[in-house]
Amino acid sequence: MLDVLKDRTYRHLFLAQLVALLGTGLATVALGLTAYDLAQDSAAMVLGTIFTIKMVAYVSISPLAGAVAERVSRRKMLVALDLVRASCAICLPFATSAGQIYVLIFVLQAASAAFTPTFQATIPEVLPEEERYTRALSLSRLAYDLENILSPMVAALLLIILSYNTLFIATAAGFIASALLVISVALPSPRPTARRGIYDRTTRGIRIYLATPRLRGLLALCLAVSSCGAMVLVNSVVLVRSQLGLGESDLAWTMFAFGAGSMVVALALPRMLETLPNRPVMIAGAMIMTLALGVLAAVIAISGLSWPLLLLVWFLVGFGFSAALTPSGRLLKQSAHPEDRPALFAAQFALSHACWLITYPLAGFLMTTYGTVPTLIVLIVLALFSIIAALRLWPAQDVEEIEHRHDNLPLDHPHLNGQRQHSHPLIIDDMHPRWDIRF
Repeated sequence: MLDVLKDRTYRHLFLAQLVALLGTGLATVALGLTAYDLAQDSAAMVLGTIFTIKMVAYVSISPLAGAVAERVSRRKMLVALDLVRASCAICLPFATSAGQIYVLIFVLQAASAAFTPTFQATIPEVLPEEERYTRALSLSRLAYDLENILSPMVAALLLIILSYNTLFIATAAGFIASALLVISVALPSPRPTARRGIYDRTTRGIRIYLATPRLRGLLALCLAVSSCGAMVLVNSVVLVRSQLGLGESDLAWTMFAFGAGSMVVALALPRMLETLPNRPVMIAGAMIMTLALGVLAAVIAISGLSWPLLLLVWFLVGFGFSAALTPSGRLLKQSAHPEDRPALFAAQFALSHACWLITYPLAGFLMTTYGTVPTLIVLIVLALFSIIAALRLWPAQDVEEIEHRHDNLPLDHPHLNGQRQHSHPLIIDDMHPRWDIRF
C-alpha cells in the first residue's frame, strides 16, 4: 500500500492531508475547552452549535466550490484555502464570545468544505491507475483514523506544559505546512469545458450524482453509515462516563477501539478490492455496523452495558465504517469524466454530510430523551431501511462500461466519433437521461 508514496506529487499531497488533519484534531480538543471556559454548564450547547455550523457549511459551500474548481488553478485554490483556515485558527484564541467563535468556525469550515472535495478530485488524476488509486484511498482512510487517535494524544502532551490556546497555533501551523506541501508540487490543471452558467456549474455535480444508479446507492449507504456512526461519535461520552462511570482515559480507549477497527480494514482493503467488486464490500460493511449495534441493544436490554462489550461493538462498527466508505472514491471516479470530477466529489461531500446533519442531532436527542436502547433501535431501523434502499437503487450487475447506441445523434457528435455503437464509461449526466438504466 505504501508503494504509492514513491510518487512525489501524491506523497506531498498525502502529507499535506495528514498535517492538516492533525491540526484539525487539535482544534477540536481546544474548542471543547474554549466552550467550557465561555459557557460552563452550557458548553454542550455551544459545541452542538459548532458542529451544526460545520455541517451547514459543508452542505452549502461544497457545491459552489465544485463550480469554482472547474475554472481556477487547483494548486492556487488549495493553497489559498489553507491560508484562510490558518488565519481563522490564529484568530480563535482571541475570541471572547460564542458569537465570535461561531463566525470563525463557519469561515474555517467553509474553507474546508471547498478544500476537501477539490483535493479528493485531484488524486485520481495524479494516480490514474485503478490499483494505485485504491491504495491511495486506503491511505486516506488511514490518515483520518490516525487523526482520531493521534490528535487527542498530542493534545494531551502539549497541555501538560502549554495552555489550550496553544493548540490553535498548532492547528494554524498544520494548515500552513499543508499549503507549503501543496505549493511544492505541480497539480493537473482543470480540463477545458463548455461555458456554463453559474446555476448549471453549481448544480451539475448533484444532478450527475442523483442521475447515476450506483451513486444513489452510495448516498443510501452514507445514510446507513451516518446512522451507526452518529451513535459512536455523539453518545460514546454518555455511555462511558455516565452509564459505566469510567474516566477520560477509558473514553479515549473506547474511541481507539472504533479507530482500530477502521484501520484494520483500511490496511486490508486494497488487496480485497483486487478480487471483490465495490458493491458487496460496501454493503457488507454497512450490515456489519448495523448488526453490531443490534447485538449491543439486545445485550443491554437483557443484562446491561459492559465496557468489554462496548469495546468489541465499537471495533466492529469501525470495521464496517471503513469498509462501507473507503471504496466510495472509486465509484466517483468511475462515474464522471475528468472535467466533472471536482463537481461530483463536491456533491458527494455535500450530500454525505447532509446525512450526518440528520443523524447527529437525532442521536443526541433520542439519547437525552429516551435512553440507550430506544436510541439504538431507531438508528438501527434507519440504517436497515437505508441498506435496503441501496440494494434497490444500486444494480447488482453494475458495470463500469456498457455498450449502447445513439441512433438519433449526428455522426459528428463527440460521443459517436463516426460510429453508432460503442462502449464507454457508464456515466449518467443531464445530457443523456435515458442512460438511467434499471436492472
